[in-house]
Amino acid sequence: MITRRQFVTAAIGLAAASSLGLPAARAASWRRGADAPTRRSEVAAAVLGEAIYVVGGFGGAGGLVETYHPLADRWERRASLPLGLHHTAAVAVHDRLFVVGGYRDGWTASDAVFAYDPGADRWQARRPMPTARGALAAAGQGGKIYAFGGAASSRNSTATEVYDPVADAWQARASLPTGRDHHAVALVAGKIYVIGGRLNGSYARNLGVVEEYDTAADAWRVRAPLPTPRSGIGAAALGGRIYVVGGEAPEGTFPHVEIFEPATNRWSRDPDLPTPRHGLGMVAFQGRLYALAGGPTPGGSASAVVEILEP
Repeated sequence: MITRRQFVTAAIGLAAASSLGLPAARAASWRRGADAPTRRSEVAAAVLGEAIYVVGGFGGAGGLVETYHPLADRWERRASLPLGLHHTAAVAVHDRLFVVGGYRDGWTASDAVFAYDPGADRWQARRPMPTARGALAAAGQGGKIYAFGGAASSRNSTATEVYDPVADAWQARASLPTGRDHHAVALVAGKIYVIGGRLNGSYARNLGVVEEYDTAADAWRVRAPLPTPRSGIGAAALGGRIYVVGGEAPEGTFPHVEIFEPATNRWSRDPDLPTPRHGLGMVAFQGRLYALAGGPTPGGSASAVVEILEP
């Protein structure tokens, strides 16, 4: 049964797509995967080896680490984080999983950095991030980890900081032009795209801003905006395109799947996410996109849903 909230949300999405003249959905389809063992939202997710790691989150799951094995469609519990976190970020580089920032002890911004060794199933604390912040976004490029934006005490940060895991050292880079939180990032052709988000923690102040970061030049430029401004989104790159999925606003959660092509600076759309969610994990693995967990209603809701997009 479709709720009034879902109907209003879907109607907003259709109006936005129509008014912007987005190309119609391509021949793509969603299917269900095995539900996660634990219902949660505001998680971080990353691919390491042949497993998708889902880390932290709401629902008493701050230290929880579970891995989804797409090839077997099954889940496994792994060693817990040393510190309970939600709204954190996870990035895999050098055969390790790194977790940076987030909120601890309620809504206290964290500067913690942890590295996970999958062979030993063990976490190790690394050098803290210079700027404590939660609801940030991070991406790996060239064996380093780039952390963008976020918030502390409900105020946005414009920090762009890069971590070198080999040297265990952080360095400040050119500031994010638009400070924000609950945004998403994706990497295409060596450029990192920072997408959407909200101002100072308020999902009544959602953004459609897209900014491209050139790691080699340490420089930013503005790209075509996200057609449907939203926050609490997931994003992943596949085939030179960036898929932006889900999100929340006061009127409800978003089912939207909007696709950015950096080469043409244009947006299109794909079939809606069957279960609208925010605070979800979003990754690409072997030609498919995986949307994991997330809240079905705005705020502190949670789910165990796994949905897989076959472009």
